[in-house]
Amino acid sequence: MENTSNNKNVGELKPGNKKQVLLFYCMECEELALKVAALSPLITLQSIKWRNFDDGFPNLYINNAHDIRGQHVAFLASFSSPAVIFEQLSVIYNLPRLFVASFTLVLPFFPTGSFERMEEEGDVATAFTMARILSNIPITRGGPTSLVIYDIHALQERFYFGDHVLPLFETGIPLLKQRLQQLPDADRIVVAFPDDGAWKRFHKLLDHFPTVICTKVREGDKRIVRLKEGNPANSHVVIVDDLVQSGGTLIECQKVLVAHGAAKVSAYVTHGVFPKRSWERFTRKNDDKGFAFFWITDSCPHTVKAIGNAAPFEVLSLAGSIADALQI
Repeated sequence: MENTSNNKNVGELKPGNKKQVLLFYCMECEELALKVAALSPLITLQSIKWRNFDDGFPNLYINNAHDIRGQHVAFLASFSSPAVIFEQLSVIYNLPRLFVASFTLVLPFFPTGSFERMEEEGDVATAFTMARILSNIPITRGGPTSLVIYDIHALQERFYFGDHVLPLFETGIPLLKQRLQQLPDADRIVVAFPDDGAWKRFHKLLDHFPTVICTKVREGDKRIVRLKEGNPANSHVVIVDDLVQSGGTLIECQKVLVAHGAAKVSAYVTHGVFPKRSWERFTRKNDDKGFAFFWITDSCPHTVKAIGNAAPFEVLSLAGSIADALQI
């Protein structure tokens, strides 16, 4: 289920921002692009013909290319798999060359963000590779490309980008805070972080909530989730992290929190990646005492489409925040 009751408040345009933006988008971001454009008369959607030659390689055409000269142009991307990255990069590299006034790339989910370091010789830090690719987007007449990313996995990744792009790191946390205020038990919310990394990323944005921190400890060949600090007893505990893959850590955290007296447990992640339909392990059964709510954003469109209205999931749309970012 998608919660849109107050998304427009988060994405309100500030007085004085009067930049007309032409917004292109990849096919899987069409629904999100429509929502962004609906929030602002200053944003006009543009189209691209996404086709393939017989050999499978892209056959692309940017409609109305002459009309975008001298205009502020943006592209809404989703690098959901290696298969779609090349065709989108082909467009992304071409748009700044069409004599546009400025170019903004909105990439809500930076997909290789969790592969940001080498632990032994031979490891390939693909987060750095992706940052280098995006850093080589051509400069427009107005200067470097603005690159909008939400809740990047590791804070140091901002330094992976070169001088040809200006990274703007946004967060979905305001959407979560707005949703929590609507809950009947809003005065009993405790925020839990599944590890120290999540605490480092988000604790300053959520410092007015009581907090709980979990940690993973190694016991033999297993890594066990333990409660490190804080008291979840008799509270509605909301686990907060940047992304979820299989969801195993969240499930183990939920068990630990319930064992320490949590009245109920919910979860929020900005990026619901959920490969191999792993979101299904969270869907509510009749006798299930799992998650009360599981909030995600629409940064991963394939996931949003697959989940539909399945409880306990709710989608908090980034549309308003993106509309704001395009006016910076």
